[in-house]
Parts: sequence; C-alpha cells; structure tokens
Amino acid sequence: MVVHVVSLFLPYTLDFQVPESPSQQSRAEDYFGDPERRLSLLEKTQPIPAKTPGITADEAAFFAQNQPKAATHFVKPHDPRTLMRSDAHVADWGAGLLFNHPPSRAQELPPRTLLGHYAAQPGQDLLGLNNGVGIGAPRKKRSPTPSARKSNASRSTSGQRGKYWGSEWTVEPAEQGNGGLANAIKAAERDNTVGDDIIWMGTLGFPTDSLEENVKNDICEKFDSEELQSLVVFVSDSDFDGHYTHFCKTILWPVFHYQIPDHPKSKAYEDHSYGFYVKVNQAFADKIVASYKRGDMIWIHDYHLLLVPNMVRQKLPDAKIGFFLHTAFPSSEVFRCLSVRKELLEGMLGANLIAFQCPEYEEHFLTTCSRLLVVEAMENGIQLEDRFINVVSTPIGVDPKGFSDARQMEEVAEWIATMKERYKGKKIIAARDKLDHVRGVRQKLLAFELFLNKYPEYKEDVVLIQVATSTPDNPQLTDVVSEIVNRIDSQHSTLAHQPLVFLRQDIPFSQYLALLSVADVLMITSLREGMNLTCHEYILCQDGSMSDKKHGPVILSEFTGSSSVFQGGDLAVNPWDYKTCAQAIKVALEMPVEEKERRYNQLRGIVLNQTGGVWVKELIDDLNKFHAEHQQREMSAIPRLNIAGLTNKYREARNRLFLLDYDGTLANISNPQHVHLNNPYRVIETLTKLSSIPGNLVYVMSGRTPEELSRAFNYLPNVGLIAENGCFVRPFAKDQWTMFPQKAAMLEWKENVKQILQYYHERIAGSRVEEKNCSLIFRYDDVKPEDMESAQRQAGDCANHIDAACSSHRIHAVPIKNGVLIEPLDWTKASAAAWVFDGLRKEVDGEDKAKADGDIDFLFVAGDDREDESAFKWANKLGVSGVVRDVTTVSLGKRNTEAAATLTQGTSGLLSVLKKLSAL
Repeated sequence: MVVHVVSLFLPYTLDFQVPESPSQQSRAEDYFGDPERRLSLLEKTQPIPAKTPGITADEAAFFAQNQPKAATHFVKPHDPRTLMRSDAHVADWGAGLLFNHPPSRAQELPPRTLLGHYAAQPGQDLLGLNNGVGIGAPRKKRSPTPSARKSNASRSTSGQRGKYWGSEWTVEPAEQGNGGLANAIKAAERDNTVGDDIIWMGTLGFPTDSLEENVKNDICEKFDSEELQSLVVFVSDSDFDGHYTHFCKTILWPVFHYQIPDHPKSKAYEDHSYGFYVKVNQAFADKIVASYKRGDMIWIHDYHLLLVPNMVRQKLPDAKIGFFLHTAFPSSEVFRCLSVRKELLEGMLGANLIAFQCPEYEEHFLTTCSRLLVVEAMENGIQLEDRFINVVSTPIGVDPKGFSDARQMEEVAEWIATMKERYKGKKIIAARDKLDHVRGVRQKLLAFELFLNKYPEYKEDVVLIQVATSTPDNPQLTDVVSEIVNRIDSQHSTLAHQPLVFLRQDIPFSQYLALLSVADVLMITSLREGMNLTCHEYILCQDGSMSDKKHGPVILSEFTGSSSVFQGGDLAVNPWDYKTCAQAIKVALEMPVEEKERRYNQLRGIVLNQTGGVWVKELIDDLNKFHAEHQQREMSAIPRLNIAGLTNKYREARNRLFLLDYDGTLANISNPQHVHLNNPYRVIETLTKLSSIPGNLVYVMSGRTPEELSRAFNYLPNVGLIAENGCFVRPFAKDQWTMFPQKAAMLEWKENVKQILQYYHERIAGSRVEEKNCSLIFRYDDVKPEDMESAQRQAGDCANHIDAACSSHRIHAVPIKNGVLIEPLDWTKASAAAWVFDGLRKEVDGEDKAKADGDIDFLFVAGDDREDESAFKWANKLGVSGVVRDVTTVSLGKRNTEAAATLTQGTSGLLSVLKKLSAL
C-alpha cells in the first residue's frame, strides 16, 4: 500500500544557480539582485530589518541580526531530508529568503483594501461586482519595481526570460510548509513504524510560471525518483496567489483563529478569491486521481485543501481518504461567518476519517456540521445518508531522536556556553513567535510590562528574550508592539541591564536550541493555535544534559492545542488576562525545585510518548480500520439476502425470534401522521401465519406511539410490539405495555424542550411540534420553498441548542428530513430487543403461551432506517459471540448499514420472504 501525503507545500524545494560568466553574471544581477546577499528573487525585495527598538547595538551583534541563510536555518544545510523547524516562521509564498526562486507573474488582484478599491474605481460599487473583476475576467499585471523594469529592458530578445530557470538547480530542504508534518513523516520512515511507501504531493513553494515545460518535466522526473518520492503539483502564479495569499491567509486563517476579517482595511470582501481556492484544490484532486492505484491511502493535510477530499471522492468512491487539520477549528458561531461554509464542510466530509489536534476542535466540527448542514452528529463522527465519517482527535508531536541529534551540533554547545556567560546570574524567559494577530506577542509584552511594574524587585534579574519574526502585512501591529517595547525599554532598562531583548526576525537554529537550553521559563501566549510544538522542543532541551538549567516551567496559553495535551503540567493562562499572566511569570520564577521536577517529568513523559512518529502510525492505523468498517457497511459491498440459506437455517431452528421494523419495512408510509399499510391484508395475513407457527416469536418495531400500534395490530394478539423506538414493549399474547423511561423524568425534560421549540416555532412559519409519550418532533415540512434554507439553518441551531441545554436529561436532538427528533439516549430498539431476548431466555413456560422451548437459535432482524441500526448491531454481536447460532440482519434502506444483508425488492420482497418461511 502506498500512502499519499498531500500538503500544499512539499518538504523540498529548488535553488536556482547564478550564471558564472561575466555577461551572464551581469544579467543575473539585474534579475536576481546582488547574488552575495542571496535575497529572494522577488520584484520587491525585502531590505535587511533595521535595529529593532529595545535592543542595543551590542545585543544586535550578539544575536547576528542579518538575513536568514540556509547554512543557519537548517540542521543539515542542502540536505533535503534534514530536520525541519517544527513551527516555521518563514516568509510567505513568493517571498523566500534562503534560495534563488523565480519572481511571481501573478496578475494583480483588486486593491488590498475596500477603501482603496473604492478610491481606485470611482463610480463603481464598493464590492467591485460591476468592474469585471472575477475568475473569468482579465486582471492587470502587477507594476514591476525599478529593478524589474531594468531587468526586462536588458533582455529584449523574446524567450530570454526563461533562460535563467533551466537545468542549473539543486534540490534543497523547503523553507515553506509544515515542518512538524515533515519531521513526523521522516521519523515514521526512519523508525519503520509504518511499513508502507510514502509519496509526498504538493507544490514547490515558489512561483513557477517562469519555468518552461521541459524544465518542469525535468523537475517532476527528479522529484518522482526513489530518493525523493514526491509528485509536484504545478498551478499558475495567479491561481496560487489568489488561493494562498488572498483566500487562505486573508479569510480562512483569521476565521479559523477567531479573527473575523471584518474591517475596512480587510481584503475579505474579495470573495471572488474563493474561485482560485477551488481551482488549486481541483488541481490537487486531479493529480491524486491520476496517480491513484487501488488500495492506496490518501492523506490530505490542512486548511489549504479543504475541498480536496470530496473532489477525490467524486472520482474515486471507494478510495481510502483521511484529512488532518493542523490549525484550530472554530466554534460554529465563528465558522458560520464564512460565505462558503457549506462548501468547505462538504469538502471535508469526502474523507473517511477527519482528525484534529484536540477534542475541543473535534467537538466544534461536529457541532458545526450538525448546525450548518443539519446532519446527525454522533459522538464519534458524522452520519450522512449514504456514508459515515469518523471524527477523532490525535495531537501531533515532535521527533525526539532527530531533535536530540540536532542538539549535538558543535555550534549548539558553543552558543550555550556563550549565552550562559552573557546572561550569568539572570533568569531568562524565552519566547519565539511570529508577529501576527494570532500569536499573542502584544499580550505577552503587556503582561511582562505589568510584571515589571508590579514586582520591581525582579527587573534587574530577569530578561525576556522575544524572537518575533515580522511580516509586512501587519504594519499596525508592528507599530503597537514597537511602542510597548520602547516603553518597557525607557522605563526599566539601565546602563547595566536590559530586561527585554526584542528581535524582529528569526535566529539561527543553533541559537534557538541554545536559547531553549539556557532558559528558565518558556512563555507562549497564542490567542488561538492548533498545537504549538515550540513548547515540546523546550521540554526536550530542559533535561539538563547540556546546561545546568533544567526542568524549566512552561507558561502556556490555554487556547493552544498543547495546553489540552499537557494535562495541567503547564502553567495555563488566558493571554487577555494580563494580571494572571504576570502572576504566572512570578510563580514560574519562584517555583520550588521539587515542583518543577514533578511538572517536568509529567510533560516529558507526554512528549516522549506522543511523538510525531506515533502520530503518523495512529492516524494510518485508524484510517485503515475505519475504511474497512465503512466498506463493510456500504450497500454496494453488502450481499443480497441468501433466501435459500435463510430457509435452511429456519428449518434447523427450534426457537425463532423475528424483529421487524414497521415504517418503511413492513409498510410503505405515505404520510408519517397516519398509519398506512401497503396492502394491509397481505401484511396481516403474513404476520398471522408466521406468528402462529410453534417456535416462532414475532415482534414489530416502530417509532410510533403504543396507541397507534395497538390500533394497527389489534387483530394480531400473538405479535409483540415495540413502540417509540424502544421506549415501550407489549409482549406477545399480552395486553399491557411496559414503559421503560420514568414518566416523571419524561415530563420534566419535555417541558424544558418545549420552551426551546416554541422559540424556533415562532421564527419558522409553517413549523409545528408533535408530541409523543417519550419524544418530541419539530417539523418544518410545510415551510415555503423560498424559506426552506432559513428553516434548515434554524433547525440546526435548534438541535444544538437542545443538546447543549438538556444534556443532563440524557436526551439528544437528531436532525431528520424536514424535522428534528428529540428522544431519550438510553432507550433504543436495541435495548428493547435485548429486554425481550433476555426475558425469553429465562422463560420456558409452555402453559403461559411461551413459544420458547429453550434458548433462541434463530434471530431475524429487518429494518430500513437509522433507528434500526442499533438493533442490527446488537443482533450481529449475538451471532459473533455464539449466543445465537443463526443471526440474519437485513436492511431495506439505501443508507450504509450494520446489517449483514440487503433486500432490494423493498417491503414486497420482505413480505414474500416471510410468507415463504411461514409456508415451511
């Protein structure tokens, strides 16, 4: 089996070489910029950052403030399989700093802000709906920078532009992409925990329109080699720019991290960028379908590719598809703000398995699907009409072995010694974050400022070293942070000591490892984050093997996935609660040695047991298991009922139990409000004859009330009845009904639920509430067609409202067709069937009209809907365990099922089978 790991960026990229001849060198300098600086090949190059506030010239030299280089960014430079930075804080697509890449040829999208768009398009509507901007409309090319114009002028000959992007390139480790994922896959391959071939699939991480077709073919051939085992997805620069820069980073990323992009300067109004998102997702899906072989596993990663699972499912119905979201997943209230919310959810639901970092995100997803798609969200997944999708939480980890090897580098030991000398006698608080609105750098600095103001005795002894990689998209945040840094510097710095060292760029990997090794505390205040593996790496560095500093506490935002994983071993804080954060710094600095060791041992055990390699193995094992279960439950995979074999089992049995669903199984229901039997005389005749045979026990199951079933089967006293999906049972040859739920408890929860239903009834014209003894049904099938979408949305809200408000009553709200069913959790058709079955096994009384003369040795269960699945599952277990010799479960429906056989002829076919058995 081959595992396709599908991610937006491959873990490998290319470095194009600069021509060596003088004439070529001159042209290359025009095109590349100064080759000695090795800047990215952008039309707009990024200058070296100026010295940041709050750091002296001496500190700047100490931390080597210069442009990042491949030699310091990677553990093994120029080795494509080197250890990656788990939480990579690198430039975005088209802005790489480590390697020579082609410039983007993406055409210009509308202005970056709504206000700018309006100013640029006088007389047009604010949203640009009338200016021809869209997926099919031509876009203006971006204005080149002066250096780019010079470059174009020096190459007047047609076709010269692609000349410099030819065969002179090398494969390098990627600076883009998900480092945690790459490390986890490499660890699984190295440790042989997954005995499968793994093939990567993704883009190269830079614009590719400048590459000629023969160059692309050479790249594909190289990446498809046994050494790299990767498939390259090529998309146009314009498509990728619209997908990644505009839709992913401007809309999806903020929403997934609870930052609603609703601001005049936001680009979220450019909802046409979703079209580019679709095109890139389709390109990935097409690549997957083209390379897929039967039996392969497809494992899709992260929010960039939410539509791919369903796109692949449409072409490969039986494929084994998994999806893992590395970011947070927001609550339904936040997710519903997306205009394409249904499309994104339906795209994800094309997978067999959807996995998240922690249970909170898993719960949010289940609730969102129930609320927005009005589908049944169960504890372990989503039940669609024809498929079941498992949903789990499996947090990612780091690669302890690879990380330990990286710590053995000579440069790390040197930097540890240097930092220990430089900060001798100081308590170091380490921090490394990207400077954006999600990582909480501003909140951290304000909390640290409050700490210094509140506990001035520490300001000579503590230093916060904040590594904050900057991005050009957040100038306002940069200004605010700079103001805070300047304030701390001016109020608390002295000639001898500086309590805050603020670096607005990343540091070499060796410095990063040394900083984690000599730190006394790690502080992470992300406002929302999928996991955050920096704290995992800090724990590995705090073992005391390379420094006298060890067992340092972790101050960790409670809104990170890692906080839920650490189970209280960290100092969890609310980043917006500056007072508590400041107090946490004091607690961490004053923590007794014994307490630090206890917490550290707890955290280290989690980090060492929950590694990236284990994460890979667990997800692959889960996907294999769930896919096999889904295949067994697919209607196309379930065999038709073997009537000849059933007949033989019937003949050999002495005591037989029939459990037959009523609605849709024995009878076609034309109106759920009324009892309507399809050919009632045939049904009554068949059941009468079947129940009159010695050794036969017949029970009819239904969601209808006892009163309705009593009227329908008053001529069949020897037929037992199960009403309201297992809440009532009338044993055969009896007149009295047994009620399982307590009547007082039923009245209590129904009273509470009615108040909620009344709220939604008033807001949905044409809705109504039906009441049964043990359940309520909120129906909206009489709603006008133009109001149906709004009614469905309200119904989803209603179901979630009831589940949240009334969980203590042991009830749940289940979306059904044009309605919501509210019923008890503890009573089902399976529980009623088990009560009947256990009673029959205990009773062997021929004089009491009991037809059993010993244990049941033939069990036949037939149904067609979700309520019957519990009975199928219960009966199948009896057969597998050997409690009942012959068990037959039959589904007449079209949904995936637990039944072991199907009957495609519907109710008529079932009645024919029962009539044939009764004739024996």
